Amino acid sequence: MSDIAIKFENVSKQYRLGVVGTGTISHDLNRWWHLVRGKEDPYLKIGEANDRSSKATGQYVWALRDINFEVQQGDVVGIIGRNGAGKSTLLKLLSRVTTPSTGCIKAKGRIASLLEVGTGFHPELTGRENIYMNGTIMGMTKHEITEKLDEIIAFAGVERYIDTPAKRYSSGMMVRLGFAIAAHLEPEILVVDEVLAVGDAEFQKKAIGKMQDVSRGEGRTVLFVSHNMQSVSTLTNNCVLLVNGKIHRIDNTKNIIQEYLSLNNSGELVYTANPKIDKPNIVKVECITSHPSNIQQFGKPMKIVIDVYTPHKIPSAAVSYQIINSQGIPVTHILNMHEEIPFGDEKGTYRLSSVIPFSHLYPDTYSLIIHYSDRISREKFETLENVVPFEVKIFEEVRDYYWGKRNAIYVEDAYWEIEKIN
Repeated sequence: MSDIAIKFENVSKQYRLGVVGTGTISHDLNRWWHLVRGKEDPYLKIGEANDRSSKATGQYVWALRDINFEVQQGDVVGIIGRNGAGKSTLLKLLSRVTTPSTGCIKAKGRIASLLEVGTGFHPELTGRENIYMNGTIMGMTKHEITEKLDEIIAFAGVERYIDTPAKRYSSGMMVRLGFAIAAHLEPEILVVDEVLAVGDAEFQKKAIGKMQDVSRGEGRTVLFVSHNMQSVSTLTNNCVLLVNGKIHRIDNTKNIIQEYLSLNNSGELVYTANPKIDKPNIVKVECITSHPSNIQQFGKPMKIVIDVYTPHKIPSAAVSYQIINSQGIPVTHILNMHEEIPFGDEKGTYRLSSVIPFSHLYPDTYSLIIHYSDRISREKFETLENVVPFEVKIFEEVRDYYWGKRNAIYVEDAYWEIEKIN
């Protein structure tokens, strides 16, 4: 394990639903009786997969199951997956906040963790006192912490409040100071959860820069969890994709992000739903591309067709859509409002077709986010995310249009056609 900083070996974590701890006294006695006889915990033989969207039929669930992977020293690894996939549980196991049900984790060096707002802070202690407390917990001497103190405070940008009790801090101030402590007290392994999203844009940029310095310049290991695919692609080299508590795939960051986004979209080339009689909703979305199987040729027309149902008159109905690239970033947002081309004046289903006469989308995979709302009241009737995926390609006959990767977000030209279909 000379060049391996972290190693997960057959790690699993089981929880019992609806209770705190391991459950009843009878369960604990049963576990103890199996333990003294040298037998396996009987409750590890049962348990359901960690799928938050399905109804539980038993008492036990595997938050993580059979996790095996290694992280090289100095590497920056992303952990991505849907909400409830087990990302935070995995980091808590590594940080020794909780213990695995089976398997073991080997880590070389000190671990600094930032798992949630206020991690490791005592609310009654000042910011300065919390810095010393966290450093001491990590095994540093008072002299070592003092040497880093001014640098930590400056990076966090909370000089005015450093001698104020932490309970007076906002969530953003807490995250700033927490990250500054974790990054500057020279841990061999830095573990950062989605908590950075609480900070403002300026601090997020500074934090990512610091993590890059820690890994590349100082050779320290970073595990980074985020739903921001742009941050993940900027910071990490490799990623682990978790699905329902299991490792779905380990690969370089670009491939894993594409896999993650493809798993999250509906996968259907045409989205359809039954009309809800009592409220406005989207009943169909289709992307009509220049080629079959939702392949769009750069420079050719494309059309987005959206059918919406309204059970009553909506005087200020609005439909819009965003085109999302493979990094999860919206590259364009196209809006139709009632005042421009009226629809929804009476009960029925309306077909809104958005025609893009010349597609400027560069080669990539895309999906749509559809919004249906009332512009005046701001009531949101429905939002569909990651539907009707399509791919843009460049063919030889339009090669002259392409000069390389486009590093800008732009506006597509489009016009709308509307008809009432029933």
